[in-house]
Amino acid sequence: MKKVDTLLDQVGLLDVRERMANKLSGGMKRRLGIAQALIGDPRLLVIDEPTTGLDPEERIRFRNILSDLSQKDVTIILSTHIVGDISSTCHNMAMLNKGEVAFKGSPEGMINRVRGHVWQVTLDDDSFNALKIKYPVVSTIPIEGMWEAQLISEDKPHPEAIDATPNLEHAYVYFMENELGVSLV
Repeated sequence: MKKVDTLLDQVGLLDVRERMANKLSGGMKRRLGIAQALIGDPRLLVIDEPTTGLDPEERIRFRNILSDLSQKDVTIILSTHIVGDISSTCHNMAMLNKGEVAFKGSPEGMINRVRGHVWQVTLDDDSFNALKIKYPVVSTIPIEGMWEAQLISEDKPHPEAIDATPNLEHAYVYFMENELGVSLV
């Protein structure tokens, strides 16, 4: 029972240890699944889409659990469409395209491919709408009637655009567009 309590504490469920599993939230059920998987001290975990449908707090908590596990000589095979899950937990990754390995390496290695091709610009509605037709926009933030956008382009896409620091999501979009020829615009 000590091992069970230790694992429940590790995944943040010790205070609800008496609750029936069907009464737990989606995030709690995922954390319970991790605790169950860890009972035998496995060296390998295979996890499919672990943070889909979780609220931001649960997603961060789950990523932290996976990150802690990866530091304890546990190999984690993570299948996900959520790029943030990869950059938060993985040292090595592979990206599949139509069942084939399209990229294999570190997240940083993939990010290095996009350096110099991520741009940030703040524009009014009309200018932003014109730009997003031409370039894949990775993120937008509305700011006082304007749009702060980060986008991918081989060359400076607008006179006011500045070079932005890339992350794995930028690298994914760049890789899909420029190396696999999949249009995301």
